[in-house]
Amino acid sequence: MTANLPVATEILPMVLQLQPAIAMTDDQFFEFCQLNRDFRIERSTYGELVVMSPTGSETDERNFNVTGQLWVWTKQDGTGVGFGSSGGFTLPNGAVRSPDAAWIKRSRWEAISPELRKKFAPICPDFVIELRSETDNLRILQDKMQEYIDNGSQLGWLLDRKQRRVFIYRPDVAVEVLDNPQTLSGEPLLPRFILDLSQIW
Repeated sequence: MTANLPVATEILPMVLQLQPAIAMTDDQFFEFCQLNRDFRIERSTYGELVVMSPTGSETDERNFNVTGQLWVWTKQDGTGVGFGSSGGFTLPNGAVRSPDAAWIKRSRWEAISPELRKKFAPICPDFVIELRSETDNLRILQDKMQEYIDNGSQLGWLLDRKQRRVFIYRPDVAVEVLDNPQTLSGEPLLPRFILDLSQIW
């Protein structure tokens, strides 16, 4: 007899409509996020607050692996700075997003004042990675990836563990879909960066 195991279902983030009743400044939104550190909070271009629960332990372990590989390459390469999933960025369209991993060219990062870097820096990362967990809605993540590209990212990888697929986003070209790849190359934006997916699937 087989036991009935629970099936993971997609969990949609909670979206709070604030405008026009409440309009948060960038500083107020930053302070709001600091007061609610147990949640992962983003802000859409329309001023909506998108509240997500913390990820499960397994997903976070996989994300740690992704971030670790990017960190090693970033330190060796030296031309940019890397970020994990806790960092938020204010995109040109006003949205505040926190990719699971990101990289920014050092010259662009250092052009931002130290004061602004302490909050949600006004910059769109050059490279972003989002890792889909079993409960994440794929369409929401795909829309977020396209938003990064529309706001200046040069390369984005959406890693869909559920289907073992990778969606590759670049400006002005159709999204490329790879089925069950074992590695990904960051060329030419990230020279010699190879992401090993064997520990992520």
